[in-house]
Amino acid sequence: MIVAFSISPTTGDETGGVSEAVAAAVRVVRESGLPNETNAMFTNIEGEWDEVMAVVKKAVDVVAEVSPRVGLVLKADIRPGFTGQLSAKVERVERALEQA
Repeated sequence: MIVAFSISPTTGDETGGVSEAVAAAVRVVRESGLPNETNAMFTNIEGEWDEVMAVVKKAVDVVAEVSPRVGLVLKADIRPGFTGQLSAKVERVERALEQA
């Protein structure tokens, strides 16, 4: 499965920024060893249901250490029997664009 998620604390620094808390969550994902990528809006992670959800929970817990309330947006692509889809899905779209 691939999960795209975004975690945000309800409190930020003096400028309203949340990058330090978000970085702590992304660090949890990267240290998990699961395939992942981060963009401007979401972090994507690929693996089995239990391992992915455990990483998401741990990332939320890290952010909760610095904020009394945490927002989580999560979208999942559940496709049993398929791995390597974090890059394969994009490659299929790129090939389709080249053929157009």
